[in-house]
Amino acid sequence: MDRRVVITGIGLVTPLGIGNQESWDALCNGESGIGEITRFDTTDFETKIAGEVKDFNPADFMPAKQARRMDQFICYAVAAARIALEDSGYVVNGSTATRIGVMTGCGLGGLGTMEKYHSALLKKGPKGISPFFIPMLIANMAPGQISILLGAKGPNSAVVTACAAGSHAIGDAYHIIKRGAADAMISGGVESVITPLAVGGFNALKALSTRNDDPKKASRPFDQDRDGFIMAEGSGMLILESLEGALKRDAKIYAEIIGYGMSGDGYHMTAPAPNGEGAARCMQEGLNDAGLRPEDIDYINAHGTSTPLNDANETQAIKTVFGEYSYKVPISSTKSMTGHMLGGAGGVETVFTALTITHGVIPPTINLENPDPECDLDYVPNVARKKDVKIAMSNSFGFGGTNATLILKKYSA
Repeated sequence: MDRRVVITGIGLVTPLGIGNQESWDALCNGESGIGEITRFDTTDFETKIAGEVKDFNPADFMPAKQARRMDQFICYAVAAARIALEDSGYVVNGSTATRIGVMTGCGLGGLGTMEKYHSALLKKGPKGISPFFIPMLIANMAPGQISILLGAKGPNSAVVTACAAGSHAIGDAYHIIKRGAADAMISGGVESVITPLAVGGFNALKALSTRNDDPKKASRPFDQDRDGFIMAEGSGMLILESLEGALKRDAKIYAEIIGYGMSGDGYHMTAPAPNGEGAARCMQEGLNDAGLRPEDIDYINAHGTSTPLNDANETQAIKTVFGEYSYKVPISSTKSMTGHMLGGAGGVETVFTALTITHGVIPPTINLENPDPECDLDYVPNVARKKDVKIAMSNSFGFGGTNATLILKKYSA
């Protein structure tokens, strides 16, 4: 089978807000979700800022007793999945349950739970460890708990490919529906690791911004004064559905997924391949899968992390693939407002890309005040732009040199 796959529901839990409209409005208004870290004492840390999800109450989305048995990343995933399912109007019942599955991406899993119970082990010994420790920790409990709470009994799996995980999950779910193994999939990405160990670890890598005195200006992709990414948390989930099923139930359609590319750099643990060679191959694979030319793309949602190497290499990769057209296609990094949600980034950014197509508004790259000469493309600086976007590309690149590209199209019969 080779079925068409469409997006019929979206769910967002981000530093910009809880829920779809709140996050999208803040994004289009160029608002930043970055602030001082409140989760732990940052006195001894180089980085003291992050993109935290604010005012999140798990009991709004699941029984409080069950929420207490989940790491925060699982709670975010369940919340975003529930928002997406309700948004889609898809009913999971006896006749549909085994035909809707769950595929989510996550980079680090329940790191906060690991830190908590390692501390308990040191203080109290083995008796200090909860029987729920392992189920709270492992990455596949995000799709597992979504399946349990929402009743989805189709294909169920987790993707763990660092910062490309959310996009890989969506691409893999797309292929599951395309080949007929499921009629619908709940898919996206999630992360919640604003913890001492994670912040300390990324500081040791010299990967995080230390612009602590001005948090909202700290994430500045493609700007010459960028000094690292801003760690963030959250989740973006989508309901992917066969076009046939969506039309049968008269569902609203945000966009159609038409292409998926993957590649590996084969170069370095953390640094991208020189000149963005691996990223360029990934984007080209996405175009090939969709049967498109570079000139068919109306917008690129860049990985755009605000790190010196990533932004310059992604820019070069776009130039390699798009040639002279690279100077004409609008590009933006929504991480300038959300920060970098690691394994959750691809899910959230695919939702943002679908909303760009739906509303004809390209989110800006904020804080682009002193453009890097090496980054000389149209990054939609500081102010959102109205544009009829028919086809869009979204990029995600992860540690280990793992790359993902998704291509979305405005639905037409």
